[in-house]
Amino acid sequence: MISKIAWKNIWYKPLNTALSIILLTASVAIITVLILLENQFEKKFNDNIEGIDMVMGAKGSPLQLILSAVYQVDAPTGNIDYAQAKQWMNNRMVETAIPLAFGDNYHGYRIVGTTPQYLEHFGATLTNGSVFAQNFDVVVGSSVAEKLNLKVGDTFFGSHGDAAEGEVHKSHAYIVTGIASPTGKVIDNLILCTIPSVWAMHDHDEHDHHHEEGEAAEDHDEHDHDDVAAETHDHDEHDHDAHEAEAEEEHDHDHHHDEATEAGHHDDEISEEGKEITAVLLKMRSKMAIVTWPRLIPQNTDMQVAMPIIEINRLFTLFGVGLDALRYLAMGIMFISGISIFIALYNTLKERKFEFALLRVNGASRLQLLSLVLIESLLLCITGYIFGTIVGRLALQLISNSSESEFKISFNPFEFIWDKEGYLLGLTIFVGIIAAVIPAVKAYSLNISKTLANA
Repeated sequence: MISKIAWKNIWYKPLNTALSIILLTASVAIITVLILLENQFEKKFNDNIEGIDMVMGAKGSPLQLILSAVYQVDAPTGNIDYAQAKQWMNNRMVETAIPLAFGDNYHGYRIVGTTPQYLEHFGATLTNGSVFAQNFDVVVGSSVAEKLNLKVGDTFFGSHGDAAEGEVHKSHAYIVTGIASPTGKVIDNLILCTIPSVWAMHDHDEHDHHHEEGEAAEDHDEHDHDDVAAETHDHDEHDHDAHEAEAEEEHDHDHHHDEATEAGHHDDEISEEGKEITAVLLKMRSKMAIVTWPRLIPQNTDMQVAMPIIEINRLFTLFGVGLDALRYLAMGIMFISGISIFIALYNTLKERKFEFALLRVNGASRLQLLSLVLIESLLLCITGYIFGTIVGRLALQLISNSSESEFKISFNPFEFIWDKEGYLLGLTIFVGIIAAVIPAVKAYSLNISKTLANA
């Protein structure tokens, strides 16, 4: 009965009630987004660096190297010589070394040249098909397969660089040989192939570019010598020989290409001499190596090694400043909403003194009047908390859609973090109780006879 009266009372002045609920909803929504975002963001980042002690790559920003090589959300710092990197990869202090080569994408999803060990590192198995074994075979991450509707046996052409609008490489088609299982990690948004696939793709494009330049230069020479018959004759003879040599070379190239096709484009058919990769994920055998290599590598090579745990902690520190600012803003809004509830209840109490006196005459106790005011305040707070929780999750869904399109990172708005969100509920109820204390005490100590005499 008391709760029913309290519910009707709070809607007696709907504008005041709406303002209090809106303020509470805003504060709870902001804090809910921060709780979910911070928890999931930290979990995703920590899960992806598990088992990676260091990342070896080109000199530049260590944080950029980590973001590009581990999380695939930034441009790489550059390329490193594969032969030089291989010497350090085979060092006795290294437990595992996973090389990575970037270059292309398909509809914005990065195509990464690596080894099957990369799948094992992230705990990904194949739900369908087989691991890439030949050049231009690819294993597609679960999210990529789902969003682009790729199946085993499908073919596609990659685009140069990280942008989906880059130049399309039509010289070779990638063939989907496997679909990886979902892991909740960065591998879900990648397309994996062999490292020689990346080399072959770009070597072919470079060859085509030089070939076009050669043809243009040849046409220019022909134009300059058109007026001199003897030179033209010599030039024609030279062209004839050149064409024969070129035809011979094309025949050899086609013959080699056919042999490579018959052999299945195995990795060892592409020379590693002078080749480059983007980075190497390292797991070391001892802590001594983890301590010494960040100084040892730059001193002896043109490479660097970055430690994910250090760079990510630095990122969390920067990220945490913004989160703290938003958290303080949300607390401020909640404080203002508490003041709004207090003012609404206090003003209402003045207007309802006669009503409270009649309730006392009809048998209501002092405690019932006190509980009536408290229940009104708590109903406002709980309503604001429910709406805030819903609005916060809708906001996180929008953030997730945006981050997924830009950085291929998604968040789950339906996750509940019971300890932190339970603490938020307790805080909201506490604000409601504090806001109602003074009005409730005044209702409790109401003088019936005096109130009715002045009515």
